[in-house]
Amino acid sequence: MIELTLSQLLREKTRNNPEQEFMVYADRDLRFTYAQFDKRVDDLACGLYAIGVRKGDHLGIWATNVPDWLTYMFACARLGAVAVTVNTSYKLHELEYLVKQADLTTLCLTDGVKDSNYVSMIKELVPELDEYERGCLKSKRFPCLKNVVFMGPEKYRGLYSTPELLLLGQHVDIEIIHKIESEVTPEDVVNMQYTSGTTGFPKGVMLTSRNIINDGFIIGERMRYTEKDKLCLVVPLFHCFGIVLGVMAVLTHGGTHVLLETFDPLVALASIQKEKCTSLYGVPTMFIAELNHPMFSMFDLSSLRTGIMAGSGVPVELMKRVNDEMHMTEITSVYGLTETSPGMTQSHWNDSLEVRATTVGDAFEGIDVKVLDPETGKECPVGVQGEMCCKGWNVMKGYYKMPEATAETIDKNGYLHSGDLGIKDENGNYRITGRIKDMIIRGGENIYPREIEEFLSQMPEIKDIQVAGVKSERYGEITGAFIILHEGKTLTEQDVIEFCRDKLSKYKWPQLVMFVDEFPLTGSGKIQKFKLTEIGTKYRREVLKVND
Repeated sequence: MIELTLSQLLREKTRNNPEQEFMVYADRDLRFTYAQFDKRVDDLACGLYAIGVRKGDHLGIWATNVPDWLTYMFACARLGAVAVTVNTSYKLHELEYLVKQADLTTLCLTDGVKDSNYVSMIKELVPELDEYERGCLKSKRFPCLKNVVFMGPEKYRGLYSTPELLLLGQHVDIEIIHKIESEVTPEDVVNMQYTSGTTGFPKGVMLTSRNIINDGFIIGERMRYTEKDKLCLVVPLFHCFGIVLGVMAVLTHGGTHVLLETFDPLVALASIQKEKCTSLYGVPTMFIAELNHPMFSMFDLSSLRTGIMAGSGVPVELMKRVNDEMHMTEITSVYGLTETSPGMTQSHWNDSLEVRATTVGDAFEGIDVKVLDPETGKECPVGVQGEMCCKGWNVMKGYYKMPEATAETIDKNGYLHSGDLGIKDENGNYRITGRIKDMIIRGGENIYPREIEEFLSQMPEIKDIQVAGVKSERYGEITGAFIILHEGKTLTEQDVIEFCRDKLSKYKWPQLVMFVDEFPLTGSGKIQKFKLTEIGTKYRREVLKVND
């Protein structure tokens, strides 16, 4: 176990190799060595201290992967404050909920994404920003909120800017920061990540330095990372995929982050070629976009070796394509959830392609992973499906201000219940078969979407597929297949049914087939199956006029 705080870890890696590149943005040739980044973190920590950020305070970061995202996170760690990540796709209602529930004292933001203007949104929620001097904010709606910071040089009334914080920080003695830093422990909460909220209200998952550093270290070990590795990081930093699987795995091994502000398959391919990246991450939809980009064959990706595909159901055929066509012969798959920091299992770089493509590997060192029967709570035998649960150093401290929800997730024996269904094989590897809540119950028959997705993805016309329950008066639920076709390909509902004939039990056949252009996603790239359920149910009733 690494018993360091996040700030201590950065200090150690900087001392070991100060001129190593820490962070690169290849699209603008922006580069920071470990020494340069560490110095900027010190400067920003002084600036945040100057505006009143103290140990234990909650500071929100609402931004895409901009260059100073990580600076703000590590500056928080240096002060013993908690970096609260904010989903970039949040709208007014969701932002209001998080700022209030998380007791944010400071919110740091950029100008926004697509149709969301973050500055306008926060000013609508906090009109007092135009009335009070900076540092003197008194918000009626958010009594804890004292500061709003724009993560850039632009100036807005009522908001600090990053250059202003750096200037204010010049009047703070760095020894004050060093003293605070020495009082922070690996068991203190350093990061609070809000679950995506695909069901119910988002919950603030409290993670410690011990949680995320060790999780990242093991992930990096299983990909045999060294200081020579360069990770092309295209997934969002507000999510555990970016912060832990990405930043923590690279930092613990002294490597380099090659970052994109937002995912763009063309920029990703160009960055890999330019920087000779050895590793690439993504959810399945990202790898599909890269593989199917019309300019894919023009790029030299031969430097790639490993990486991670995770975040949603990983199609076997896609893993094989990435292995073969992107030179990622050591690509792995990680399984877990935010509440487990997030990894609990992972395949190894030297596992067979079959293991890496069809399983999520074995349990992390020091983590007790069990498949438990959801009804009895007893451990399931090898090959028998149950709920994926784990106990150990990776389990969150709990949900912020939600003791009842915490108790529902972590049982009296200390096992965290994932809500995911899985199977353990005779070699100790796990296979995820679906979610308990995703399970379709059609007239008493249990149907697992993952099984149908894997089966139908064999059709050559299908680019991507998701299966979700669709409401039915007669059966309770029926199976809905939502299909994205390869460009130029055609398929009918009857073609899908014929493909199932003689190959799949009839009760598992999709009773609704919809061809779509895209799937509804959370900001972190997870597919929102509950929205597919809503879309399919509405289409069935209003377009197909089905009345059970």
